[in-house]
Amino acid sequence: MKRLTLTTSAIALSFMIAACAAPEAVDETTLDTAPEVVAEVDHSVEIAEARAFLERAEAELAAQSRIAAQAYWNQATNITPETNALAAEAGAASTILAVSLANESKQFDVSVLPADLARKMTMLRTGITIPAPSTPGAAEELSQITTNLDATYGTGKFTYKGEALNLDQLSTIIETSRDPEELKAVWEGWRTISVPMKDDYARMVEIANAGANELGFESLDQMWLSGYDMAPEEMEAEVQRLWTQVEPLYEELHCFTRAKLNEEYGDDVQPRTGPIRADLLGNMWAQQWSSIYDVVKPDVPGPSYDLTERLNEKGYDAIKMVETGETFFTSLGLDPLPETFWERSMIVRPEGREVVCHASAWDLDDEEDVRIKMCTEVNSEDFYTVHHELGHNFYQRAYKDQDYLYKTGAHDGFHEAIGDFVGLSITPEYLEQINLITAEEKPGADADTALLMQTALDKIAFLPFALTVDGWRWDVLSGETAPEAYNTSWWDLRLKNQGLVPPAPRPADAFDPGAKYHIPGNTPYLRYFLSYILQFQFHKAACEQAGWEGPLHRCSIYDNKEVGKRFNAMLEAGASQPWPDTLEEFTGTREMDGSAIIEYFDPLMLYMKDQNATESCGW
Repeated sequence: MKRLTLTTSAIALSFMIAACAAPEAVDETTLDTAPEVVAEVDHSVEIAEARAFLERAEAELAAQSRIAAQAYWNQATNITPETNALAAEAGAASTILAVSLANESKQFDVSVLPADLARKMTMLRTGITIPAPSTPGAAEELSQITTNLDATYGTGKFTYKGEALNLDQLSTIIETSRDPEELKAVWEGWRTISVPMKDDYARMVEIANAGANELGFESLDQMWLSGYDMAPEEMEAEVQRLWTQVEPLYEELHCFTRAKLNEEYGDDVQPRTGPIRADLLGNMWAQQWSSIYDVVKPDVPGPSYDLTERLNEKGYDAIKMVETGETFFTSLGLDPLPETFWERSMIVRPEGREVVCHASAWDLDDEEDVRIKMCTEVNSEDFYTVHHELGHNFYQRAYKDQDYLYKTGAHDGFHEAIGDFVGLSITPEYLEQINLITAEEKPGADADTALLMQTALDKIAFLPFALTVDGWRWDVLSGETAPEAYNTSWWDLRLKNQGLVPPAPRPADAFDPGAKYHIPGNTPYLRYFLSYILQFQFHKAACEQAGWEGPLHRCSIYDNKEVGKRFNAMLEAGASQPWPDTLEEFTGTREMDGSAIIEYFDPLMLYMKDQNATESCGW
């Protein structure tokens, strides 16, 4: 459209000049000195066409989004052949529409459009997570594969000691058992569910890369990295810069944890040097290590209470857990969740049907129909998870009045950071405010190291895992890692980034990446790494706004309406402007920065360095 419009305009302009020329003779002596006349090209027609196209595109996408969201919700909360088929059908229709509109948008040159239209046009082209090419049948095949992968994961079970166990039950064993043989058996058992995924996953990569090529990208990883208001190579450099800031914290945590595991299990199970056995870390994927706090806790005073025990003592159930999370957000001045949230959410695992228990937040109509899907248990982990998921819901509702393409986070890391930022305010001060502990039970400064260790086992341990998931996937999507090397590449990266190894050599047919939901579920994972940087940055900015003068890890913004106003303004902006603008409005800086994490964990860092002084750190 751009070239056709310009060509037509140029022809018309030439015709007008010729038609209006005076019939007098030309004085050739003036030709060399006459100033050159450069006609300004009028782009008003193309701009009007682009605006009309985007209005139509947003309306069509919004309508299809509502249809697909309901189909996906039905499938995730009741996995049957029928709901799988309907989800696949809706997914195919959504992919076909999104790819069609993205291809149609290529007729417009974003360089001549106003900023708002150019932004939307770019988002339209880069906003498809798994694109299919326009080849007949490709979208349907892709949707069937992705639905099958999701269902395979959601229904996965492993028979242990004569009982078919689902992921929840297997994870409980990983979290609580201290028997290395049992941990190894359960860890390996869950990874049998992903073996059948490998061929489908490889085929999905092939189709999705063809879709990305059709949209003008070299490969799908480049398309994903183009969604951050900067060039893909700049974003990769940004990620590396941020990791360099926080990597020393992880290295000290790894060293300290390994020594404690060695004391618990001995040299035969966990040597004092080298990498850590992944199944010993209290999490099915070793992405967070807080479940083994009893093994690795520092030799210093800690809080006198256990949050899981206290929640149960106080009579909390799943509903009260969610109600408490909601109260945090409303204490900041945000409106309560709609009644439909409580009517339509899946807060506990239902009986008599298969579901995807992985916690998630949903927005089914881009207006008020927000929900969570969780198999909530009354424990400290899910207490934090509830706050995280509700952060998504409050974000979704805050930007509901934005145009459709702006109804998302400033970038995907923002969306993940919001709830976790609130979670950083789950301090002893907060627990006292909501009567989970008494003033006498509130730990003093001498318990800070222990409290920070509990947080670090979740937050710091997670950072290199987040880099590993998408680092592996980028190599797969770019073609650098072939299907036959999927598993080898996965463990090479886990060793390099996390210093972890499997409990025993893996089988030749293993597809261990598929045992992590976000791989078969096709959820880009860089967002989580960025969110862990941003949540601390948000926390520091909010505490400064609140006038907090104590240690950053003791600050809670609960019930602070002034912070809430600025917080809500950040949420309401959605993706309507480049993320550095939104970041600056809340934090005062345009750059993501890991220094707030360093400040937050500084007392723990000093303690671990002292404890690790005689250890051979690294792997």
